[in-house]
Amino acid sequence: MSVIRSARPDDAPGVVALRAVVHPYLVRGVESTRRMIAHPPPEEDWTAWVAEADGQVVGWASAYRNSQTSEPDVGEVSTLHVHPAHRSQGVGTALLEAALGHLRAIGARRVLTWSQPGSLPFARRHGFTPSRELRYSALDLQPAPPMPEPPPGVRLIPAAELDPRRIHRVDAEASLDEPGDVPTDAMGYDIWHNEVWDNPGLDRNASTVAEVDGTLAAVSLVKRDGDRMWSAFTGTVPGYRGRGLATLAKRAALHRAALGGVRIAYTSNDEANVPMLAVNARLGYRPVATGWSCLRDLT
Repeated sequence: MSVIRSARPDDAPGVVALRAVVHPYLVRGVESTRRMIAHPPPEEDWTAWVAEADGQVVGWASAYRNSQTSEPDVGEVSTLHVHPAHRSQGVGTALLEAALGHLRAIGARRVLTWSQPGSLPFARRHGFTPSRELRYSALDLQPAPPMPEPPPGVRLIPAAELDPRRIHRVDAEASLDEPGDVPTDAMGYDIWHNEVWDNPGLDRNASTVAEVDGTLAAVSLVKRDGDRMWSAFTGTVPGYRGRGLATLAKRAALHRAALGGVRIAYTSNDEANVPMLAVNARLGYRPVATGWSCLRDLT
């Protein structure tokens, strides 16, 4: 019999172990998970729950306000998952009900979540409609990919050597037109600093920014957990696109991550994000899983 309760910071190892079973291609380490539970961003009204059975975490869900969209009253249920041995016992439904109850309480009227293909029947039963397909990809970093040689006027700088405010500007401008279910607003610096720059998983030495004649133009951020990494975001400021800068930044980030002990890199992309899918294909990424965004109104 499972018990649903609010997540606690000391649940982090169990949550990470569960994620490794259900979503082995996702990368968020114990300290990063612990920090998110202990110090959630106040702007997002973030909260999380676990399902516990015999002292083990067998389910997880989090819910929060989307603070990065101009569309009002959007809430998200992120990475709801249940251990395979505890499915079809009402655990997922109980976690989802807790999450939706929280979103109603904070005034959300529309809900976005993500589902594995095999979980789409569950999502549909609970009023969600599949919307956009997502591709998860992996790249073996053994041996380490070579460091790219940038063209004249371009430097590939580790994020650790730069003012984070300058990196935030690139991240914010480059992400505005990412395909998705809701329009994207630039993440404010304070939220970005808390969620990205201060994330214990961010590898500032591997994360790389491309500078063109003194202007930061592209970024590739690396979050890691041991010998696994996640390409948290790669993008180019609109005025500098078409020059291969995202590919250069990501190649350099992968090279530096591999030298730091990373053995495999993961990433995800909307299937409509053709330019980034092409970058990853050139880098040698292979598809490993698919997912779907799903939407419903909250009444």
